[in-house]
Amino acid sequence: MKLPATERALIEPAKVRVYLLSREHPVGRFKAVFFENLGYSANAWQQLEADLRALAIAGEAILGDQTKYGQKYEVRGTLSGPSGRPASVVTAWIVRWGEDTPRFVTAFPGEKT
Repeated sequence: MKLPATERALIEPAKVRVYLLSREHPVGRFKAVFFENLGYSANAWQQLEADLRALAIAGEAILGDQTKYGQKYEVRGTLSGPSGRPASVVTAWIVRWGEDTPRFVTAFPGEKT
């Protein structure tokens, strides 16, 4: 199954800049190290955003939980960041009730290959 309406998927820039690529964020700082090792940086956050979007479009979605906010999905795949080093990544998305556009929730390291 594909993530619904991936052509309209929303990725808030702050989720990438201030969360995934920030060494100061209380939760995201651990993820920042992972993404930095792939060559991504807060100064060029648009590359990570584009790569997460491409992964969502190309990958297979796994139906997740239904919450009071909407239907969750996971899309797993491999990112080869600017460093050229590939790594397994899990992305989480939600389609809120009453909407038809997936919204990016988070990304984190997947299983080691």
